[in-house]
Amino acid sequence: MKNSFKDMKLEELLVKREELRKKYFDLRFQMVVGHVENPLEKRNLRRQIARIETRIAEAKRKSLAEKA
Repeated sequence: MKNSFKDMKLEELLVKREELRKKYFDLRFQMVVGHVENPLEKRNLRRQIARIETRIAEAKRKSLAEKA
């Protein structure tokens, strides 16, 4: 399940990143404490966070290029 983050603005990406990080933290905690229904969700969340980080970096580079 690849989520498309191309249409999101920088502020939306930052909010989504924090949301996914919290979800990832909670999932990691659940994996240590007990049973998790879908262990592959951890990998999916990590990859989604990486995709968002890439989009944020691109947006920041673009805004810096426009200022110059």
